[in-house]
Amino acid sequence: MKLAQKLAIGVVFAMAAFGSAAHAAEVKIGLVVKSLGNGFFEAANKGAQEAAKELGDVEIIYTGPTSTTAEGQIEVINALIAQGVNAIAISANDPDAVVPALKKAAQRGIKVISWDSGVAPEGRILQLNPSSNDLIGKMCLTLVKDHLDGGKGDFAILSATTTSTNQNIWIEEMKKQLKDFPGLNLVTTVYGDDLSDKSYREAQGLMTSNPNVKVIVAPTTVGVLAASQAVKDAGKIGQVYVTGLGLPSEMAGAIKSGATKEFAIWNPIDLGYSAAQIAYHLVKGDTDGAPGSEIEAGRMGKIKVGDNGEAAMADPFVYNAENIDQFSKVF
Repeated sequence: MKLAQKLAIGVVFAMAAFGSAAHAAEVKIGLVVKSLGNGFFEAANKGAQEAAKELGDVEIIYTGPTSTTAEGQIEVINALIAQGVNAIAISANDPDAVVPALKKAAQRGIKVISWDSGVAPEGRILQLNPSSNDLIGKMCLTLVKDHLDGGKGDFAILSATTTSTNQNIWIEEMKKQLKDFPGLNLVTTVYGDDLSDKSYREAQGLMTSNPNVKVIVAPTTVGVLAASQAVKDAGKIGQVYVTGLGLPSEMAGAIKSGATKEFAIWNPIDLGYSAAQIAYHLVKGDTDGAPGSEIEAGRMGKIKVGDNGEAAMADPFVYNAENIDQFSKVF
């Protein structure tokens, strides 16, 4: 066979292979998380990959910075634009700082949504909340109350970063609803930046500087785990309790040690699954994501977009000694 014929056949095979690969991943979705190495987001990625498998022609590009910064996410967004993704679904470290990069993505025809931790409306089509903000705020206060004798006493909040969209909204909701929990006294709020070591040190500092604090509530999976460990290491199990939003697989030890009686979280697998489904249908043109619209989300049913361009997935679920073994095997 002549060299020219061999080359021509090689090109045909290469084009065929490229064509089948392109068909296999017709829709590329960049799943941008706050930081890599976080169990909550790894579980969300598991759900997104599940949605991709169901839909059949989707590639999920799971990515994020190594630390919880807006700068790191901006670099990731620019890299996804260069890769020519069809959609970006982001859990934002800062609601405003990432907007210019996301606007640039939108100008290139990329469908942009935020999930978990929102982006300012001008930077995305819609925001998928894991639950409604008022229910999460109320749940956090209920958990604090349930850890206190007689439902009365001092508590403190250990949050993520000072700019974390969702944590700040939930803290505001807690403060707003304190009037409905007359026995609770919020002493202070500290920030662990969603870093285990810093969250641990902040929890230690809380116990030292505020000896009357009986409960630390952390609306972040990194914070609630670190604070539980700090209470255990300080020998204060039974004197100080930790609660908030955590992953069953990570919090099983805290439940068994007694550092935590109960905590709550929605299912991050479902959250990643829903975000991928929504992004896919936006790319396909099945929906425009406008307020009032309903978006098919596979096994999660239809997700309705509210008047504010935000959608809620489900109520938080409470985990305790009775169900922790069951759920810790799942996520």
